[in-house]
Amino acid sequence: MIAPAYPRISDADAEALFRRVYARSERRDAHAPPVVVLDLDGTLMDNRPRSVAILRDLGEMWSDRHPEISAALAGATTGRLAYLLTDSLRRLGVVEPSIVAEAHDYWRTRFFSDDDLRHDVAIAGAVSFVRHCHTLGATIVYLTGRDLPMMGLGTFASLRTLGFPLGVAGVEFILKPDASMADEAFKRMVAPTLARVGEVVASFDNEPANCNVFKEAYPDADVVFVDTQHVPGAPPLRAGTPIIGDLSAAERVAPADEVAEGEQ
Repeated sequence: MIAPAYPRISDADAEALFRRVYARSERRDAHAPPVVVLDLDGTLMDNRPRSVAILRDLGEMWSDRHPEISAALAGATTGRLAYLLTDSLRRLGVVEPSIVAEAHDYWRTRFFSDDDLRHDVAIAGAVSFVRHCHTLGATIVYLTGRDLPMMGLGTFASLRTLGFPLGVAGVEFILKPDASMADEAFKRMVAPTLARVGEVVASFDNEPANCNVFKEAYPDADVVFVDTQHVPGAPPLRAGTPIIGDLSAAERVAPADEVAEGEQ
């Protein structure tokens, strides 16, 4: 995704990290199952193709009204996108304030709704990693800043299509009840309650603030920062937080029996 903004751990350290998470995912206590908490956007799923599809559709709509801008939007690619839409539009040469405002309204309506979630793709290694943790005995908790009313159905469908565990025992799904609620505030509220599910052994998120929340709530867990994209002006990561670019190392060290089962 975007260029790394933080010093990532080495491949060898990433592999050691995932071996440890797999070992901690093995269920040993029926009354306190291991829990792996996973964010979605930027952690398990790349949502940039969603933005690309929306911008290209907008470009088609503007082919007669704004032909030059239409051509610029047709050139949108995941590699040219920034975290903020205004920055993405600037990279594409779209800067006129009224046009930017109109584009933002169109994008926001589409981006935060069910239908366009089908464009999201899995981040490298993500599906394999989650499936292995679940098979080993961990309870998977998808904890996302997406909201239930406008994005719940599309998120369910997208996870299912991409092959993530869903709709089975040992999988929980937590979304914001209201889109207006800030993501960090939502996760700060929810984080302590996850101890009711079991022992939180690992948490993965692409936002430094959310990683800090889990580092504070569960100091003994493996709290991992996935350095893909994050809100500008994010706070510093708490010391000792490992940083990875994707989850591909998880595939390289997946338990052999689990790999064989997943390939059947």
